[in-house]
Amino acid sequence: MVQRVSSNPLLLLLLLLLLLLLLLLLLLLLLLLLLIIIIIAQWPTIVWPSNSPKYRELAPCLKSLGTPGLDPCPTWLIKLARGGLVDWFLRMINASLEQGLFPSSLKQATIRPILKKASLDSSILLNYRPISNLPFLGKVLERVVASQLQGFLDDTDYLDPFQSGFRPGHGTETALVALVDDLRRELDRGSVTLLVLLDISAAFDTIDHGLLLGRLSGMGLGGTALQWLQSFLEGRSQMVKLGDTCSDPWPLTCGVPQGSILSPMLFNIYMKPLGEVIRGFGVGCHLYADDTQLHYSFPPASKEAPRILDQCLAAVMGWMRANKLKLNPDKTEVLQVSRSTDRGIGWPPVLDGVTLPLKAQVHCSLGVLLDSSLSLDAQVSAVAGRAFAQLKLVRQLRPYLEKSGLTTVVHALVTSRMDYCNALYVGLPLKTVRKLQLVQRSAARLLTGAAYRERSTPLFKQLHWLPIIFRAQFKVQVITYKALNQGSPN
Repeated sequence: MVQRVSSNPLLLLLLLLLLLLLLLLLLLLLLLLLLIIIIIAQWPTIVWPSNSPKYRELAPCLKSLGTPGLDPCPTWLIKLARGGLVDWFLRMINASLEQGLFPSSLKQATIRPILKKASLDSSILLNYRPISNLPFLGKVLERVVASQLQGFLDDTDYLDPFQSGFRPGHGTETALVALVDDLRRELDRGSVTLLVLLDISAAFDTIDHGLLLGRLSGMGLGGTALQWLQSFLEGRSQMVKLGDTCSDPWPLTCGVPQGSILSPMLFNIYMKPLGEVIRGFGVGCHLYADDTQLHYSFPPASKEAPRILDQCLAAVMGWMRANKLKLNPDKTEVLQVSRSTDRGIGWPPVLDGVTLPLKAQVHCSLGVLLDSSLSLDAQVSAVAGRAFAQLKLVRQLRPYLEKSGLTTVVHALVTSRMDYCNALYVGLPLKTVRKLQLVQRSAARLLTGAAYRERSTPLFKQLHWLPIIFRAQFKVQVITYKALNQGSPN
């Protein structure tokens, strides 16, 4: 006969209380997890790998990049074998992003000094331009990171709205079109405008890593993304190679690596607060990477203009010093834009104790000569002269090249010069544009073999060319279409 065991009421009560405590603890953990998820969702951040690169994304990187002589395996061989190596590339990239580390073997740059012009004295070091070469695999990794960082910048709209350097849909031409349009509007109002072209010495080489990482953190980057960028910046070195001789590696403790894909994007992030400083004084600005141009418009009889502009320049100098950048007052240019060429404002701006003389023509603004009346006569004459000189050289190649090859050379050396920033030529007098039209007619006769007195219109139709003024108008229409339908330039 089996005897039943009576249950203990006290034991059951303790078990029930323990179960309730466990349920309460689980509920608190769920609430805490939900709170963390809400905070993370509201805080803008990017933590790599947000999405792993696929082969179709990686293939263009492997095809377009190249760095000769820096890798044990030649670049051309890697490109040919990229189909079989793609899995290895993907594993390397994903491991780097997941661990937040940039491989130390890819951090050394080789500097090759190149003489700026063949006519310069080769014994003077200042006549050389240092060309930095980085390892091929490092550039592939940078390209993948750059695509994700660019997407983050586009989504957050972080960069300065007047920054045109190294941004999709922007360029030197869009920057100059916006600048010249602002100047012409003030010119039509009868205002006097001072255009200040700041000169920053070795801007990419003096960036402070701590300040840059602080800005990256402030814009929302965190986790392995910030760790990866810190690893990318630190522990770098470079050596100079001349012929077959290499110098000892030299450590780099500041700056962003030249020749890098990420460096221009990081520089734009570093320079972002400068635009806010300038506009705080009511002064306009346009930026293209380290090319910073201030413009301040005022009535001719204004008494406040000298004080405002000098205070703005002093604030810019203070910001440059605080951010470890060197502003060179001796190379900074000031252009006075006004209706009357002999109208003086009675005072020159002062930058760091250096008086900046007013000029009737600046030497170069993003490759374009600007004058006080914005007539662009000097720019058109310079372009026409260089294009004619190149056309004379191309004419000597005519007996040795077929028409297709000759056409390619003409486009590379002649029409490309005339098309650079030609959107600025819209609205210029016909006598000014005629200089470029003569060059275009000569190029058309060279390609078609036409006689000197033959009309140019049938030649343009045969070559599918638009005349100079219509090419300029077409360029403006393309820029306008992209701005309205693609959102850039903004």
